[in-house]
Amino acid sequence: MDLVLNQLADSVSTANSLEGLTRPLLELLESVTGLESTYLTTIDEREGVQNILFSRNSQQLQIPEGLSVPWGDTLCKRALTENRPYTADVAGCWGDSEAAKALGIRTYLSQPVRRFDGQLYGTLCAASGRSIEVPAPALKVLGLFARLIEHQIEREQLLKKLQAANAELSSSALTDALTGVANRRALMQDLQRLLDRSRRDRQPVRVAFIDLDGFKQINDRHGHENGDAFLIEVARRLASGTRPGDVLGRYGGDEFVVAAVNIGADVLRQRLEQLTAGRYQLHGESLDYAGASVGVVSSGDADTDAAALLARADAAMYEVKRARHAGG
Repeated sequence: MDLVLNQLADSVSTANSLEGLTRPLLELLESVTGLESTYLTTIDEREGVQNILFSRNSQQLQIPEGLSVPWGDTLCKRALTENRPYTADVAGCWGDSEAAKALGIRTYLSQPVRRFDGQLYGTLCAASGRSIEVPAPALKVLGLFARLIEHQIEREQLLKKLQAANAELSSSALTDALTGVANRRALMQDLQRLLDRSRRDRQPVRVAFIDLDGFKQINDRHGHENGDAFLIEVARRLASGTRPGDVLGRYGGDEFVVAAVNIGADVLRQRLEQLTAGRYQLHGESLDYAGASVGVVSSGDADTDAAALLARADAAMYEVKRARHAGG
């Protein structure tokens, strides 16, 4: 038993996954019980199915991984219902079990494995084609192994939740909450990466600064809810007109930025003006919008700072805005 405990300690300390823990436990379970087939199952009570998740078969009796059987006819279900974790006379206890007959099981051990909320996850089992008397300490070991597996399952579930929460936090930290495009922080990071790559590839970056003329009047006349809906639709239209690898973000308020390579500055400006112009269907209202003021600049060999390049694009946008106002 001391050897088993030492092996158990090694297995637990080095396991970094459910499979990494379970496989050595199945081997240890065989050694302490003398039963040649040991396996961990999962149970879907809603679908009425039991699946063999991991198994170890050292002799003639074979219980293969991936096997799915109806839960209602399994020895595990009978053992759980009757609170009978062990029998060396399967035929005498459950002579009507077709699965036991087909596999030739005579000795059977089963311990439920539960989630921390008490719901049934599966079972930890051992079986043999021979009638074997299993000592009481081995039954305790079976229960201990089941608890260890439960803790590993809970640990992995908590880790998944933590990873999902971290991904959500990371996404929210870099995403504009209203429009779903990159926020200013992410925009500056993406623009700097695009600029660095373009300098290595010796390709100019076209940076477009977009200002939604008349947005204050839209808010005042149609209400802030419609103003938000307008911003969301603008972002959607801009996203529909960008390519993989382009940068799109909301700089703040009614200002957006698009950056791209392999496109002419005039082509980019005209595309963005056309994307933002047109009829908008807001909450019960239609809005005809003439389009945004768009200033576009190109990076040169001396441009190494995204903020400085963006400031140039902002200045170019104001030149466009002044020209539009002067002409209108």
